[in-house]
Amino acid sequence: MNTEQDSAFRAIKTFVLRTGRMTDAQQQNYTDLSGRWCIPFSDQYLNFADIFENTNPVVIEIGFGMGAATAVIAQQNPQINYIGIEVHRPGVGRLLGEIERNNLSNLFIIEHDALEVLEYMIPDNSVSGFHIFFPDPWPKKRHHKRRLLQRPRTDLIARKLEKDGYIYAVTDWEPYAEFALEQLTQTPLLENRYSGFAEKQEWRPETKFERKGLQAERVIREMYFIRKDAE
Repeated sequence: MNTEQDSAFRAIKTFVLRTGRMTDAQQQNYTDLSGRWCIPFSDQYLNFADIFENTNPVVIEIGFGMGAATAVIAQQNPQINYIGIEVHRPGVGRLLGEIERNNLSNLFIIEHDALEVLEYMIPDNSVSGFHIFFPDPWPKKRHHKRRLLQRPRTDLIARKLEKDGYIYAVTDWEPYAEFALEQLTQTPLLENRYSGFAEKQEWRPETKFERKGLQAERVIREMYFIRKDAE
């Protein structure tokens, strides 16, 4: 894909900005806490050590939804730093409340388009892992171009990983799972840790979307890829 095509492809949004109503609690959380725990979007690379006041590994979650699983993972792994990226403000408000209630000093939020955050704010070779849990599958064929897990977007994500860093993706939409597995496999910097779909990682909490998928009798598919040395 040439540069012009690549730029046009990246301009396509992978999300729809929902205008769901915030609860009073979510709005209060956002008003009171966003200044402390939300990192404003900018075109400057982040210095993780300055943000977290330590040099622990950094994991980024793209699209955390309402943030329930995000908060649990951060609470259970205080030795790891987390950044959650989400555009849905009610989810941001809810996760801010979880950060405050559980005193999670290892979790910050960026409320912006994840691809622009990666492009402009995240240094190459700096991230220990990416969590992408139940991204929008964009099931209609005319919307496939919006899917997050496809090249060149996976090339961008991989470039941000440090060596041996991982991408852990989960979906309950079988056609998207097959498509994403193919795209990740074709991403030059990545190597599948498994021979195909991955085993469930026991440390990952069940999400609301996962419960809905299981209730609908959909199969949960997991993918786990590692950043390898550039050839």
